[in-house]
Amino acid sequence: MPHQEQVLAHGNLCAQGPPKNAGYNSNPVPVMTQTESRDKWGKKMDFLLSVIGFAVDLGNVWRFPYICYQNGGGAFLIPYVLMAVFGGVPLFYMELALGQFHRTGAISIWKHICPMFKGIGFAICIIALYVSFYYNTIIAWALFYFYSSFSSTLPWTSCDNEWNTENCTNYFGKDNVTWTNYSRSPAEERNVLVVHESSGLGDVGYIRWQLMLCLFLIFTIVYFSLWKGVKTSGKVVWVTATLPYVVLLILMIRGATLPGAWKGVVFYLNPKWEKLKETSVWVDAAAQIFFSLGPGFGVLLALSSYNPFNNNCYRDAIVTSLVNCLTSFISGFVIFTVLGYMAEQRNVNVEDVARDKGPSLLFITYPEAIANMVGSTFFAIIFFAMMITLGLDSTFGGLEAIITAVMDEYPDTLSHRRELFVLGLVVVCFLGSLSTLTTGGAYVVKLLEEFGVGSSIIAIVFLEATAVSWFYGINRFSNDIKSMLGYTPGLFWRVCWVAISPAFLAVSLNKDVLTVCPLSLFDYKYPDWSMTVGYIIGASSFMWIPIYMVYKLVWTPGSLKQVRHKFSLISFAHRWILCSEWVPSERESKQLIKTQ
Repeated sequence: MPHQEQVLAHGNLCAQGPPKNAGYNSNPVPVMTQTESRDKWGKKMDFLLSVIGFAVDLGNVWRFPYICYQNGGGAFLIPYVLMAVFGGVPLFYMELALGQFHRTGAISIWKHICPMFKGIGFAICIIALYVSFYYNTIIAWALFYFYSSFSSTLPWTSCDNEWNTENCTNYFGKDNVTWTNYSRSPAEERNVLVVHESSGLGDVGYIRWQLMLCLFLIFTIVYFSLWKGVKTSGKVVWVTATLPYVVLLILMIRGATLPGAWKGVVFYLNPKWEKLKETSVWVDAAAQIFFSLGPGFGVLLALSSYNPFNNNCYRDAIVTSLVNCLTSFISGFVIFTVLGYMAEQRNVNVEDVARDKGPSLLFITYPEAIANMVGSTFFAIIFFAMMITLGLDSTFGGLEAIITAVMDEYPDTLSHRRELFVLGLVVVCFLGSLSTLTTGGAYVVKLLEEFGVGSSIIAIVFLEATAVSWFYGINRFSNDIKSMLGYTPGLFWRVCWVAISPAFLAVSLNKDVLTVCPLSLFDYKYPDWSMTVGYIIGASSFMWIPIYMVYKLVWTPGSLKQVRHKFSLISFAHRWILCSEWVPSERESKQLIKTQ
């Protein structure tokens, strides 16, 4: 079926409602029908592991434990669970259902839902590109450490190397070691980030060929995992999505046997109930569950679009969300047992060791502790292998979102050229990552992480949830799900989609926009001009939403009066919201067909 024929005659702005008294369940096929040659998952577990692999990433290991102890320890679990139940999981379920019903990617799906919001699809693809520019560099760092771990003595173990300074302090296995504010561990002085060779964003330095080679190997793996579609990537995730759990179990058992481990666990979970009175704690919980589950990145739409029409996406949403949240919680034990051990060795409080977050936790603090364990080489190898696999399947998902979105939008051009398109995309991502491979690349990574995603993705998901619930119509969306599963979503889900989830996104977005915090990494304070660059990066993705709306207005055929009449379809949408039995008049129906 040609691409243009896949879409019913919806309106120029928003899709019309179903005919009066016609059961939407009885005729779902015209909306979602795709070509018979569309890829399908080889097994149900291929899909589940791909979704789990995307959702469970490096952020589960470093971000959740830090945010948990910072926001009240065990008390933080209360807002975290509430935000998951009323915000994160409903949005996760919504995207899986949308992708499975319409069976298309993040761009062309808006022809079915609400065409004036099609710019959301382009914005999602741009954000996915920004993520690929820095996220794969973090995986390359892990690969570099993985290679360096194949030695009897890990290179970040002692202070007797030529690169060490007078501030280097090796406290493991020694008594009466004084740790000051100027002390630096061997891991801090010898690490893959080498930011000490760069003065900041104004002087990022040279490209490190070792990291470029590591990144080339990462993208080579990514290409051959994605070039043939979900049938190949679905097999790769059997390794990349399951290995991290084996390693987490080993590291958790090893951490529990270390002296001082209990201090870390107490620090991690000790509830500070007074924190629940702070608004920032609830906002942080909302942001954490949102970025952890990952709605809005187009990945869930893409992966679920290859499912059978009657697949139980409701059960998939519940299972994968639970796995994701439990993984975050367990990762906290893996991290904080080791931080308790380090505090015991340094003879300091756990909070003095747990100051680091983000990449420094994984590339400085944790490797430092591993280096001084019995069997350090083994634990270093499996730890960095886990990080590589955690990163890879998230990369698979992010790039598959772009691939599916663009190929579904331009099927006549790209349907038989997937291998070439994927190759071109991988080359673009590799070239876009070069600035992050410099000696000051960590500063670039931080800038892209903060502004490339941040507020833009929250705003996009807010618009997506609003468009589906209010323009497409919650009744119609519920009927779509009924046609797939055989039953209508309960009142809880409908209320979350219409009101609660958009409200939680609005609050998070408001906090992100109004709270301007100075950006810093280690001891480096980002200059004002870099913040301006960051805002431009953030706007460069979101701006395509209003641009596309203006484009539809300007390029819609007819006089200005006729164009205004076409755009009066918004009032049609309002009538559909207020009355699910609304049927467009014959004149309106003809206008809807013309504007398509």
